[in-house]
Amino acid sequence: MILDLKGKITLGEGDELLKGQDQQPRQQGHKKIVLNLAGVPYIDSAGLGEVVRTYTTVSRQGGSLKLLNLTKRITDLLSITSF
Repeated sequence: MILDLKGKITLGEGDELLKGQDQQPRQQGHKKIVLNLAGVPYIDSAGLGEVVRTYTTVSRQGGSLKLLNLTKRITDLLSITSF
């Protein structure tokens, strides 16, 4: 299942958006989830924490999480944090 995310993933708004969207596919039995980040210009530390939490939860349930269409800024952030 592909989740198209739009807007900033930041403390208090975007992190809640991700939290809500990742639960539905798992409840429907989807084990392979792709987060399309083409519409996400910025992720802060809280947003990154939600991405990591989602990855951990999906992995523990035997699934996989992939990230698609990362901006250079998000790619750099993930490289710095070794995610």
